[in-house]
Amino acid sequence: MLGPFEARRDGRLLPLGGRRQERCLLAVLLLEADRVATVSRLIGVLWGDTPPASARGTVHTYIGRLRAALAPHGIALETVRDGYRVKPGPYTVDARDFTALVRRAARAAESARRIRLYDEALALWRGPLLLDAADDALRDRLGAHLADLRLTALEERAAEHLFLGLHERVVSDLTGPASEHPGRERLVAAVMTALHRGGRQTDALELYRSTRRALVRGLGVEPGGVLTTLHDRILRGDPRLDGPSAPLHAVRVGGEWLPWTTSGHPALEFCNTFAGWGGPRLPGSEWLTRYGTLAVWCGHHGVVDERTVGGLLRQAAERPAEAGRALDRARGFRARLYTCLTRPDDVPAFRDVAAVVDEAAAHSRFVRGADGLGHWQVGPAAGLSLPLFAVARSAAGLLADPRRLLVRACPGEGCGWLFSDESGRRRWCSLRTCGGSGTPAH
Repeated sequence: MLGPFEARRDGRLLPLGGRRQERCLLAVLLLEADRVATVSRLIGVLWGDTPPASARGTVHTYIGRLRAALAPHGIALETVRDGYRVKPGPYTVDARDFTALVRRAARAAESARRIRLYDEALALWRGPLLLDAADDALRDRLGAHLADLRLTALEERAAEHLFLGLHERVVSDLTGPASEHPGRERLVAAVMTALHRGGRQTDALELYRSTRRALVRGLGVEPGGVLTTLHDRILRGDPRLDGPSAPLHAVRVGGEWLPWTTSGHPALEFCNTFAGWGGPRLPGSEWLTRYGTLAVWCGHHGVVDERTVGGLLRQAAERPAEAGRALDRARGFRARLYTCLTRPDDVPAFRDVAAVVDEAAAHSRFVRGADGLGHWQVGPAAGLSLPLFAVARSAAGLLADPRRLLVRACPGEGCGWLFSDESGRRRWCSLRTCGGSGTPAH
């Protein structure tokens, strides 16, 4: 279905559903194989808001023809109340295989394996969903989530390629998609970075200009901070864009790079997932680049248990757009929390943090831990916002503790990481690289 609608057995094309609407109906049943598609739903898919009087009878006729065509191949359509469902059987569906492969790639621990799985998933696409069986409007209704997941897979694979120094692959794979989807900043930024690393700075800057024109003309908006910052760095010839390297002051946990611990308190460490609070935002300073990194970080610091982390990673792979929104919200909370801790008189920042803490409280329960003590625990109903709420509970505890007044920001140039100075004598954070000229950025 990822391209023209086709059915094959042993490589041989099978004649299923001669009419376009029959193929479309079968496609809906296959896309929703875990659920019953009601007759009303099928009528809405095939005819929209203006179905003919004979619509219900026509659906029954199509089902009868499809049953006859599928039966010799061991595939059955069963009637369930006022609807139909494809029974499990000896068949595969490329759209479902694609989704499963992307989920596996997101959970894989090593870059090389992630790339292999993303390659397998993306190779299943032969064109737009149901190319010959659905128009653009219907395609958006049925498969917008699949199209979005494909772009996410392209972005994630590009990040792995850049990490391994394979910038030529990024240029060859993503130049077309970046032009077609100017609103996907990660996609465009990956190609710009790859062009720059290949010595094609002029092409990288032209891609930025063409993307900006498309956004202004099509949506009336300017490029976001990711692209404008990257554009400025390319203009300056920033040497830190020239090649991949492992992040400084990092540890590898669950396939993710996480920053070293500097303070010991989860709320402070969460703020420290953005290195360089004290100066301009430097390349590589952002640690929370993916939702998976956020989930693994929470498990590493004990604000979420490891079993929950696994569930969050599976949910994020299934709902990447929702995971992206949850990650963006967590980053916003982090910035406001940092303001609260470094500027205690900033009342608006405190109110913003308090609003998230209130949400977290509504999703929390008091439970007995394995250590015999009581603990607040964010429940699974929080969904992909669970890491944010878990951190918010930790932040609330710190903000209610007089020791918050002992929090200091490292004054090192390009640093600004937070730590708790109970001695009243320690000026620098514990990285031992601050305070001197020529110090590398975190």
